[in-house]
Order: sequence, then C-alpha cells, then structure tokens
Amino acid sequence: MSEIHPTAIIDKKAQLGTGVRIGPYCSIGPDVALGDGVVLHSHVVVAGRTKVGGGTEIFPFASVGHHPQDLKYNGEPSVLEIGSDNVIREHVTMNPGTEGGGMITRIGDGCLFMIGAHVAHDCQIGDHSILVNNATLGGHVQIGEWAIIGGLSAVHQYVRIGRHAMVGGMSGVENDVIPYGSVFGNRAHLSGLNLIGLKRRGFSREDIHDLRRAYRLIFAPEGTLQERLADVSELFEGVEPVMEIVEFTGADSSRSICQPLLEDAA
Repeated sequence: MSEIHPTAIIDKKAQLGTGVRIGPYCSIGPDVALGDGVVLHSHVVVAGRTKVGGGTEIFPFASVGHHPQDLKYNGEPSVLEIGSDNVIREHVTMNPGTEGGGMITRIGDGCLFMIGAHVAHDCQIGDHSILVNNATLGGHVQIGEWAIIGGLSAVHQYVRIGRHAMVGGMSGVENDVIPYGSVFGNRAHLSGLNLIGLKRRGFSREDIHDLRRAYRLIFAPEGTLQERLADVSELFEGVEPVMEIVEFTGADSSRSICQPLLEDAA
C-alpha cells in the first residue's frame, strides 16, 4: 500500500508504482514515473521526463530531472532514466540528456549518490557506482560498473572512467581512467591499480597478478602506447580483465588516457 503525505504535490499524469512512499512537501511532475517501492523523503523534487526504478530511495532536497545546465539545451524532450535500488542522498542534482548527447542521462542499478553529488546531462553511470559527497560530473561522462568517485572530485566532460576504477578525493579528472585503475591529484594522475577494490570484489590472485604485470608493460617508458598495447594483447590473450584495459585504452575517445607519473610507471 502506498503512503503519500497530504502536503505532497503530485501531478495527475504522474505514474506511481505500488507501495511508493512520498513524504511531506515533495513535488512530482506530469512526466515522471516512479517504480514499485520508491521512497521519497520530504522536500524531494522530481521533474521532467524522469523514470525512477523500483526500490530507489531519495532523500530531502534532492533535485532530479530539471533542465540541463547546458546553454545549448533548447527544451528538447530529453530523458533521465534511473535504475532500481539506488540511494540518492540530500542535495543531489541529476539532469536529463540533450540533443547533442543522445537525449538521455542513464543511471544503473544499486548506485549510491552521497550528499551534494551532481550528475550532468548525458552521463551514463554503470551499476553499483558510488559518487561520494560533492563529487561532480560534467556532461557526457561515462562511468563503468563498481567505480568510485571520491568526495569533492570533479570529472571533466566526455571523460570515461572504467569499471572498478577509483578516483581519490579532491581530484580533478580531465583524462580517461582505465578499468581497475586508481587516480588522484589535481590534475589527476594514475597511481596504480585499485587493488583494494579488486580484492573486495573477489578477483582471483591470478587475475590481480596478471593485471599488475600488464599495467607495468602498458605504462612502461619504452616504445609507443600502441606498440605496448599490441604486446600486452599477445601476452595476455584470453585474460579478460587485462583485455578490458587494452580495449578501453585503444578505443576512440575525445580525451587522452590518464597516465602515471614517471616514477609510478616504473
């Protein structure tokens, strides 16, 4: 059975799933769809063409689905799609897509957005990702599954962050971050692999060993990056985590790959 506080303002055209709970002074727009069991605490605003997946919990003063902060946005009917079982804490802001970015911002399942995090237009965020307090994403950012963006970090528009990557707190990330990588600093540099995350996720000792060997080869000072990627592809053919890094690094992107400092690459 749904619970809706009498002070909540819900447009008649909004779609509400079963068992939703909507607290005091929430505002739900006409093109919003809330899945089963969604919880909105007090003073949450959900606007625009926004879908919120079942089991998601949104805390006070979050602003979800309002117009993008993009001067090129011209009122096009873009979408914000939020998956299931996410936690969206106080003062989080999430914007829909734009015509220049595919018309959709997409959030996966099981993510955590801590206080004050911002997801800009056209971002694509994988399952189980975490944005720590006041982490900020520019437009068109892509984040892979299980990635963590540290508190007070800023990610430049169009940056890609691979699966299981870790961005340290207060980092300024302007280049792509390889899967399983760990970066920090202003401007952020690659500091190695996210070994703690790999162990927590249950990666085998063999996979971690192969990743460490491949990392040293990919970021060695000898030869070109493309030559080193070709060597690693041959040496580690069939090792899925390593090949994921190779494919990510070799893919087309508008941003460069975040590199280690010379002493870290040795």
